[in-house]
Amino acid sequence: MFCSSARGPVAVPRKRQDVRLYVCGITPYDATHLGHAATYVTFDTLIRVWRDAGISVNYVQNTTDIDDPLLERAAATGVDWQELACSQIALFFQDMEALRVIPPDSYIGAVESMDLIVEAVQGLQDKGFAYTLETGDVYYRVDSAITPPFGSVSHFDRKAMTEVFGERGGDPDTPGKENPLDALLWRAEREGEPSWDGGRLGRGRPGWHIECTAIAQRYAGLPLTVQGGGSDLVFPHHEMCAAHATALTGEPFARAYMHTGMVGLDGEKMSKSRGNLVFVSKLLEDGVDPMVIRLVLLSHHYRSDWSFHESDLAEAEQRLELWRAAAKLGSSLGAEVVVANLRQELSDDLDTPAALGVIDDWASAALSETAGAETDEIVAAVDALLGVRL
Repeated sequence: MFCSSARGPVAVPRKRQDVRLYVCGITPYDATHLGHAATYVTFDTLIRVWRDAGISVNYVQNTTDIDDPLLERAAATGVDWQELACSQIALFFQDMEALRVIPPDSYIGAVESMDLIVEAVQGLQDKGFAYTLETGDVYYRVDSAITPPFGSVSHFDRKAMTEVFGERGGDPDTPGKENPLDALLWRAEREGEPSWDGGRLGRGRPGWHIECTAIAQRYAGLPLTVQGGGSDLVFPHHEMCAAHATALTGEPFARAYMHTGMVGLDGEKMSKSRGNLVFVSKLLEDGVDPMVIRLVLLSHHYRSDWSFHESDLAEAEQRLELWRAAAKLGSSLGAEVVVANLRQELSDDLDTPAALGVIDDWASAALSETAGAETDEIVAAVDALLGVRL
C-alpha cells in the first residue's frame, strides 16, 4: 500500500516492522517552492500513516550542499556559497516547520559526508566499476554487468536516457568517457572551486548520485524500503543511485520507488529558468495560513502532475474554515466510522484527495445537524494523519 514504482503502485507489508525511507533533499540555493513542498508533504503524510499503523520508520534525507547549481547561483549573486547554502537550508527548515512536516531522523549534508563518499568511490574503483580520465575526474561505468541491470528503475531505453541525461545534470559530451551516460563520481579540483581531500582520488568534490548512495547506505541501511523524490529524479538520479549501490554491495538500493508529480503554474511548467516559481515563504509572508497551503498540496494525488492557480488558495481556505467550524459544532456521524474511512482512503496508494473528501463529508454533516457528537477523535485523526491543525 501507499508506494509506487515508476510504473504504478506496489505493496508494502502491513505487519509491524522497521521501514527505511530515504527522500532526496534540496540543493540549497532556491528553497522552498511548491514542487519541493508537495514532495515533502507527501512523504510526511506517508510517515504519519505508517506510524499510525504501528510501523517503525527510519527516515533519512540529504541536502546537496555542494554542487554546480549552488556554486553558479553564489557566483551570480556575489554571495559566498557556504552562506547561501546555510541561509537556504534555514529557510527550508522554517517552511517545513510551518507546514508541519515532521523532521527526518537523520538530515545529512554532502559536505559532512565526504569521508563516506570518498570511501564509496574508492570501493567502486576497487571493484572495477569506475575509471579515471586524464583530468582526474572519476566516472561510473553504466555498462557494468551488475544485477539489477542499468535501466531497472526508469525502464527507459538508451534513446530515452540519452535525451534526458544532459537536461538533468549529466555530461554526455565530456571527452574521454567510455559511454556518454557514464556518471561523474568525483570531480577533480579546479581552480577557484571548493575541494576536499579525496585520498588516492586526489582533491576534488563528489558527483551528485554517489552522494545519496553513500548517505543512504550509512544512515538508513540498504536495501531501502522506499526511495522517494520527485518524478524528475527517476532518471538519471535514482537510476544511478541504484546502480552505484548494487555495484558496491551486491544488494538492491531500494525495494520500491515512490515519485511525486511535477507542479506547474497556471498551466505552464514551473521552473527556475522560467522564473515562475511559487515559494512557500512568500505565501507565508503574504499571510496565507500554512494549513491552507498543506491542503492545496494534499488535494492532488501524489503521483499526478498538476498546476497551481491562485484560486486554489481560496478553495483550500474555504475547506479549512468548514472543517474548523465542524470541529467546534460536532457531528452525529460516529467518529469511529469517519476515522476508519480516513484510514482506508490513505491506505489506498496514499489517496489524499479521497481522504480530504471523507473529512468534507463529515464537516458538511456536522454543520447540518442540530445535535452533535464528540469530535475530539476526528480532530486528532486529521491532525495525526493529514497533518492539518483544526
